[in-house]
Amino acid sequence: MRLVGLDPGLRRTGWGVIEATGNRLVYVADGVVRTPTQGSLAGRLSALFRALNVVLDRYEPEAAAVEESFVNKNPASTLKLGVARGVVLLAPAERDIAVHEYSANLIKKSVVGVGHADKTQVQMMVRRLLPGCLLAGADAADALAVAICHAHHAATRAKWEPPRRAASAGAGP
Repeated sequence: MRLVGLDPGLRRTGWGVIEATGNRLVYVADGVVRTPTQGSLAGRLSALFRALNVVLDRYEPEAAAVEESFVNKNPASTLKLGVARGVVLLAPAERDIAVHEYSANLIKKSVVGVGHADKTQVQMMVRRLLPGCLLAGADAADALAVAICHAHHAATRAKWEPPRRAASAGAGP
C-alpha cells in the first residue's frame, strides 16, 4: 500500500511517501511544500492546496496520515496552523483517499519508542527504518514518521479486525 504522511504547517508542510507491504517499508519520496510568507492567508492556503495536489497526482497514495495539531501559546499561530491543517486534510479527502490522524506523541513513540523524542532522534530513526531516504528537511522527516506510524498501526488494525463476511446472494431478511 502506498502511503503519504503529512506534517502540516502554513510556512512549511512536510510530505513523505512510502510503500508498506506487511511490515516491510520502502522509501519512495519526500519533500517540503513552502508557501509564500507574504500575501493574503487565502492566497497562501490556495498555494498549499495546489502544491499538495501536485504531490498527490505524482505519487497516487492509497491512504494519507496527518499529524494532529497541538496548541501553541500564541492563539494567532494556533489558528493559522489549524486552517493550514484543514487544507492538508482536504487535499487527499477530495480525492477519496482515506485520511488518518495521529498525535505527535504517538508518532514519536511508534518510530523512536519514546513519546517525547526530539527531532534529531526522529530523523535518525526515519533514516534507519527507510534506507536511502533523502530527507528534504526536518518537516519531511516528520512527515515520513507520520507515514511509518500509520503503516504500523494499519497493519496492527488489520490483524485485529475480524474478516468481513460477504453478503449471501439471494438471501432475504
